[in-house]
Amino acid sequence: MLRGSEFDGPAQPGSAPSGSSRIIAFPRAPLQVGFDRPELMRILDLYGRMVAAGQWRDYAMDFGKDAASFCAFRRTAERPSARVEKRPALRGKQGIWALYGEAGQVLKRGHELASVLFPLERKLLKVVDG
Repeated sequence: MLRGSEFDGPAQPGSAPSGSSRIIAFPRAPLQVGFDRPELMRILDLYGRMVAAGQWRDYAMDFGKDAASFCAFRRTAERPSARVEKRPALRGKQGIWALYGEAGQVLKRGHELASVLFPLERKLLKVVDG
């Protein structure tokens, strides 16, 4: 980094005085997107209840540069029956969170994790009651 006092060239108009230091910070994109502890606890709580109801048996998590995803499986060798995905780049558009079904269709998008998980919660209630 270049500090104002270390610069030996002539002073430019609008630059900091020679006695003060100026640090320029550039925002960087995160190297990996992940889940916060409360988010992961919410997802794993739902996973545990679905396992207890006999709906899910296995899960997988993927953390990439653009997105983090949690996939739940009925059987290990199948496609995921549900996938919860977090994409921070969509914060200002459709929302960070998305829920995908077994065929890859978008079931729900939103800014809050609880509202995106609601279709799975409703499915769990039907399984337990019925």
